[in-house]
Amino acid sequence: MDLVIDIGNTLQKAAVFTENGHMVALFQTRQLTLPFLEELFGQYPIQMSILSSVGEEDAVVCSWLGRHTQMIRFTPQCRIPLTMRYATPETLGTDRIANAVGASELYPFCNVLSLMAGTCLVADFVTAEGEYLGGSISPGMRMRFRALPQFTAHLPQVEPEMIDFLVGDTTKRSILSGVIHGIAHEIEGLIAHYETRYAPLKVVFSGGDAEFLQNFIKKRIFAAQNPILLGLHKILKLNASEN
Repeated sequence: MDLVIDIGNTLQKAAVFTENGHMVALFQTRQLTLPFLEELFGQYPIQMSILSSVGEEDAVVCSWLGRHTQMIRFTPQCRIPLTMRYATPETLGTDRIANAVGASELYPFCNVLSLMAGTCLVADFVTAEGEYLGGSISPGMRMRFRALPQFTAHLPQVEPEMIDFLVGDTTKRSILSGVIHGIAHEIEGLIAHYETRYAPLKVVFSGGDAEFLQNFIKKRIFAAQNPILLGLHKILKLNASEN
């Protein structure tokens, strides 16, 4: 079996895959620890692993994985099953590359726009010919909520909650309306722009805030929970077979 680890800005995920790409276990935490890995390896016969990190990783965990598995640390230098058209691939986050690979696996031979709603709102685009062109990055929903009190003198900190109104009749409700409808319209606008240039288009929507935000999006999207993990497993098998 194979272990896939995705260390993000906020959360860290570990998933166990079978050889044929079926995910049999998924774990999510603030910090992966050595005792957790030792318990996990007691449950599953893991032989290969891949680690992708855009956040803070534990050197002890990485060293342990290197000793107990055939481990690949995912970097932009690893081979991927896409043609890279990004002008500066050395600056490209590994999560974005894995996200694009995973979305392309879900919709092969299609134009695919993969949107991740997490710490940032990230868009990644792959053509039907398997070319990764790039995308966009903007502040995520919770970052927008935090920015308002940070950069103003009197606006309060507001936490996201479901709303059914457009016009905010209090400061709190105005912030809720502005942030939630604002990012929802941004997502719909992005999809519309891509549709005008790359139709027909498949749209994959994932990330920690995707389930919340999809209630406010009218465009047709496919809610996928873990395209990054799917992409990392594909990259693991590709690079392991060549090594």
